[in-house]
Amino acid sequence: MLKTTLLKATEDSGKILQQYFNGPFEVSSKSTVNDLVTEVDKKSETAIINIIRETYPDHFILSEEVGEMKTDSSVKWIIDPIDGTVNYANGIPICCVSIGVEKDGEMILGAVYNPFMNEFFLAEKGQGATLNGKPIQVSTKANVSTSCLVTGFAYQWQDSANNPLQVLERVIKEGIPVRRLGSAAIDLCWVACGRFDGFYEHHLQAWDSAAGYLIVEEAGGKVTDFSGNRYSPYQKEILATNGHIHSALQDLVNGK
Repeated sequence: MLKTTLLKATEDSGKILQQYFNGPFEVSSKSTVNDLVTEVDKKSETAIINIIRETYPDHFILSEEVGEMKTDSSVKWIIDPIDGTVNYANGIPICCVSIGVEKDGEMILGAVYNPFMNEFFLAEKGQGATLNGKPIQVSTKANVSTSCLVTGFAYQWQDSANNPLQVLERVIKEGIPVRRLGSAAIDLCWVACGRFDGFYEHHLQAWDSAAGYLIVEEAGGKVTDFSGNRYSPYQKEILATNGHIHSALQDLVNGK
């Protein structure tokens, strides 16, 4: 039943994204002028929560716009109604719905749906990962120097040691191709299906990575923080790779 509800919530919210895409809708700012939220984010989020509540009225919900809807349930739904809102607001079709399901502190289900590319990624703990129902695997590249990487940047500058620009400079000086798509969930899914060999980012929220990191792991990849510790979506730093380049990319990110 959890999986059925997850699929319905993800698919229905994806239809909402399609319905309003490139149409007139309200856009406002949150923490910074470019940290956007649209009325479509809210419509998508409401649809997801309503579908979950129909079957599981007592489940814990953590969602980007409404925050925490706490209960005593051992099951938590972690929701990003539009991951890549800036892309969506500008008519760029690299955005998605992302929903993860956590039970007793462990991620057990994850779905990421980009309706504009008709790509539905799904993972179930211990059961592998799929794209549109077909199994996916991470890439087999063994050298970080020949890898294709992806990253993202927070909307608030981090003036700290080993900040995003310093890491990017090191990567570029090594001549390694690196992309910036604007959706962490899609970044992770594209690592999972082998389009990218690695992804790193300094500052994410739980809803950005909850579904995607499980999809990477179930596709055979490795996900940690920058220090190599087991990843949790409640951490800010993330390093996700095909596993083969993990140590080398970790060293590069940390300036070693």
